Amino acid sequence: MLTQWIMGFILLIVKLGVCLLALLLGAAYLVLAERKLLARMQIRIGPNRAGPFGLLQPIADLIKMMTKEDLIPREADRVIFRYAPAVAAATAMLIFAVVPFGDHLVLWGNRIPLVITDLNVGLLAVLGLSSLGVYGVALGGWASHSKYSLLGAIRSVAQMISYELSLGLSLVPIVMMAGSFSLVDIVAAQTKYPFIFVQPISFIIFFISAMAEIKRIPFDMPEAENELIAGYHTEYSGLRFGLFFLGEYVTLVTLGALTAVFFLGGWHGPFLPGVIWLIIKIAAIAFCMIWVRGTLPRFRSDQLMDLGWKFLTPLALINIVITGAVLLILTVT
Repeated sequence: MLTQWIMGFILLIVKLGVCLLALLLGAAYLVLAERKLLARMQIRIGPNRAGPFGLLQPIADLIKMMTKEDLIPREADRVIFRYAPAVAAATAMLIFAVVPFGDHLVLWGNRIPLVITDLNVGLLAVLGLSSLGVYGVALGGWASHSKYSLLGAIRSVAQMISYELSLGLSLVPIVMMAGSFSLVDIVAAQTKYPFIFVQPISFIIFFISAMAEIKRIPFDMPEAENELIAGYHTEYSGLRFGLFFLGEYVTLVTLGALTAVFFLGGWHGPFLPGVIWLIIKIAAIAFCMIWVRGTLPRFRSDQLMDLGWKFLTPLALINIVITGAVLLILTVT
């Protein structure tokens, strides 16, 4: 029994290490991919100096962040100021702990599930952890003792809380159809067809809310540089500044994985291994978000809030009622 427990613990540590490394590398090279794609869309070249084709640019950026001076404003709350970026990055990484990235791996005759932990309330854990990410942004802006940072933090909290509602409501029909809060069960329920075919409205609401949740153009009001310099991270420099952006791009990867799990069948797909299919789907979602960034202008603050409260949230509620009615009819007949 003790040996089995030790082996299980070692396996858990290995899974955590592999997922953490994949997340960090994925986020780093997603920054490079975004810069390259936006450059092509705007008839530019993009990064091409660091290494062949600019492939070492993320490493150069990391070295630059680590060697820059770490400045703390004189009137700032030093403890909160130091640890707020870590909160924003850590919550984004923890969400991936419940994301299944494959069926199972047979090793020495043992079936190893390709998920760090299969919680029966996995969806609730995702929503709870995404809510905690608000604290990193809010505390970072408040602790900076700067009016620009504080205004950016207030905008960000209002935006994130508003769109969390529509994001959560868009997933209720998925839970109703899968009959479980477990992400593994939700993927298993899409063996025959992905849920995007029967829940396109939920997919659109989730996709828009996810972009607003990570504050990407056209939803980047908290970081409006022409009004707030840089928003809630105005006073940050060096590695702490980098942690905020690491959290943003890790969240982008995680939301791409969640979109694949909830609407695109997760790791299901023909011919290729499940992990490869999940990576392809995450890359496709990330490409769409980058494409939107390079195409649409920024919304005004009132337009942004109206879209969430007056359109997406009521539409999500109507979709829940219609889905429930259809499932009830199908059950009775």
